This record gives sequence, structure tokens and C-alpha cells, in this order.
Amino acid sequence: MNTRKWVRMFMTTLVLGGLVVLFASFFFRPDAYKEAMDPFRLGEFFGVLLFFLGYGLIFSVISQMGFFAYLMINQFALGMFRGFWRPLQAFLIVFTLFDLVYFRYLADNDGSILGYLAVAVGLFLLSYVVAKRKAYETNDYAFLPALFFMVVITTVEWLPGLYLDDSAYTWLMIIGLFVCNAYQLLLLHRLTGTVREA
Repeated sequence: MNTRKWVRMFMTTLVLGGLVVLFASFFFRPDAYKEAMDPFRLGEFFGVLLFFLGYGLIFSVISQMGFFAYLMINQFALGMFRGFWRPLQAFLIVFTLFDLVYFRYLADNDGSILGYLAVAVGLFLLSYVVAKRKAYETNDYAFLPALFFMVVITTVEWLPGLYLDDSAYTWLMIIGLFVCNAYQLLLLHRLTGTVREA
């Protein structure tokens, strides 16, 4: 992984995060665009576009910090915990999904547990698809670390968004983080040349 490849990864992830959140904002915050459209004010409309693009860029940078932090933690844990690291990863995946449901439900006096359950199941299923793809393109051993990254690290990155009162921004954040994390995970082996032989 040389500097040119790292810069390529950084820039493409940055652009992807910005565009994904900008696109998602049309569905999750249409009211922000309606204010600029009725009557149409070009400056305000452009400002709203820049605002959501900026949000996406921020989420992309958070995603990249989490990704490179995980790469370092993974190498450190492999050396320190050795054979215990894989079971620990599996435990942390289960605990994180449990936390997304149970503890958030306890903190919310008015909500239904079904909403929290749907979020955890959705995150797990999408993460499972990404991890299976990673294992298919590299090796079977990569499945659990990829699933750990997509579930646990994405949730840790998402923590500030989980405390927001506005659910639209919570959803914009997880969409941006998840897409950027999946992109980085599936791009890394292509950049380092560790693709599974056909």
C-alpha cells in the first residue's frame, strides 16, 4: 500500500460519502429543500446542497478514521490475544447487536422494541452480505473480521448519531458510514493485491 494508493482510497471514499449523504438527504430531509424551492432561491438551495455534502464529507472522514484504527487494533490484537481474538470478535458482534436493541430500548421510555430490533437486524444482514463478499474475494478467514468491522466499528462510529433527537440525521449518518465502511473494506484487498485467485 503506497502513498498514491492511500490517497486514491482517501479521495474516492471522501467523494462517495459526500454524494451518498447528499442523495439520501433528498429522502430524509425533503423539508430542507422545500424551504429553498418555495419560492425558488438559488443561493439558499445551493447552501442546502453544500450543507448535506459537507455532512457526508464529515461522515466519510469519521469512517476512514475508524477503518484505519481498526486495521491497527486488529494487528495489535492478533499479536496479543492470538487464538482468542476470533472468539472475542464474535462475542463483541453479539454484544453490540444486543446493545443496539436492549440498552437503547431501556433508555427510551416511549418507543417500541421492534424499531430497535429492526435496526440491529438490518445492520447485521447488510454487514453479513458485505463480509461474505469480502470472504469470497479474498479468503474465508476474512469473514469474521469483516463482519466485526461492519457491525462493531460502524456502530462505534455511529454512536454520536444515536443520541440525536432528529432521526433524519441519525439515518443520514448510518447510511454514509455504512457505505464508506463497506467501500473501504472491499477496496483494500484490490489495492494491496490480495484478491483470491480464480
